[in-house]
Amino acid sequence: MLYFIEMTITVHGEDEMKALGKRIGSQLKAGDCIELVGDVGAGKTTFTKGIAVGMGISETVQSPTFTINRTYEGSAGLRLSHYDFYRLSDPGIMADELAESIDDKETVIIIEWGEVVASIVPKDHLRIEIASPSEESRILTLVPSGERSQALAGGVA
Repeated sequence: MLYFIEMTITVHGEDEMKALGKRIGSQLKAGDCIELVGDVGAGKTTFTKGIAVGMGISETVQSPTFTINRTYEGSAGLRLSHYDFYRLSDPGIMADELAESIDDKETVIIIEWGEVVASIVPKDHLRIEIASPSEESRILTLVPSGERSQALAGGVA
């Protein structure tokens, strides 16, 4: 039986949050999936901005809260699809779109508020839980669920 190790990281400020995202983003490969969990304002989109930089995306990353999905083209043929299911109790057709993105061999997936699509999220994904103990600091708990997500989590140690 394989055991996957959780890791906790504390960051102070937006720059450190983006830097951590950039480290993870630079390791991402097509098919990787990250689920971001945290309250409104916890820093999920800020973290995603760092991931985008690490993937070589020059476009400005914006929250997909009102559009549900935003897609960005990265370097080396990788694409970033950033989903936010905050406003949906039933994802409907968006669940189909997410499933297609997961199957796309050129796409990395970031999911916010993923509870509504939990049955679609790949088994091996990196769940990052973000807690906000203060205005400036964040505690991120990286929870891998498979070998690939364990490698991603271990790459930031």
